[in-house]
Amino acid sequence: MSAPDLAALLGPVKQIAREAGEVILGFYRDGFSVEGKADGSPVTAADRAADDLIVACLREIAPDIPIVSEESHADGARPDVSGGRFWLVDPLDGTKEFVNRNGEFTVNIGLIDKGVPVLGVILVPVTGRLYWGAIGLGAGLETEAGSHAITARKAPQDGLTVAASRSHRNPALETYLATVPMKDQKVAGSSLKFCLVAEGEADLYPRTGPTSEWDTAAGHAIVLAAGGHVETMDGAPLAYGKPGFLNPEFVVRGKN
Repeated sequence: MSAPDLAALLGPVKQIAREAGEVILGFYRDGFSVEGKADGSPVTAADRAADDLIVACLREIAPDIPIVSEESHADGARPDVSGGRFWLVDPLDGTKEFVNRNGEFTVNIGLIDKGVPVLGVILVPVTGRLYWGAIGLGAGLETEAGSHAITARKAPQDGLTVAASRSHRNPALETYLATVPMKDQKVAGSSLKFCLVAEGEADLYPRTGPTSEWDTAAGHAIVLAAGGHVETMDGAPLAYGKPGFLNPEFVVRGKN
């Protein structure tokens, strides 16, 4: 997609994310119950309400682009994405963080074109911080205090700052980290780890546990637009539209 095409979508997608964030905050303030999905992961009414809103709004602004969302996929929806252009939506990324009320959950909306994430928006509902990125347009952060461009950084010579998962640590991750010249570690939930790399606050984010494409698409797009990279452990670019929308293990890096 061209930069003008992405620019025309970016503003509406930001607004959709903000509206979904308000829906989620309503449940966050007023209370919610937690259920389990078939894979054992938690889901709440906030996930479903935000999913419904985002899907309906994306259909309004881009009726020809298929939508793959976490909750609709869990309910059996299988849209045809063979055309190569489709949305990937995680309406409430970090449900465990939401349930634990630590504020580290996000709304993720990403657009894929021919296997590559070309636009991404991540909203942190509790703080109102909104990260965005689009190929050809750059990346930015919007807060109550204003907005500014963000960019990934080159790895410093004196050691790396690593973004690590708060809820998904495992022995494979610890083994990987033992091979890294790590100076500091920043622990965060949900897709915020992508954002740390995109804004130059971290140099590396390795993910050794299972993820789905809707978990990573928005953050991946923001990192790419900020000058960073997302690769499989074999060094290949992480691609989208895979069977079952399941990702292999991957590493997010700043600028080369």
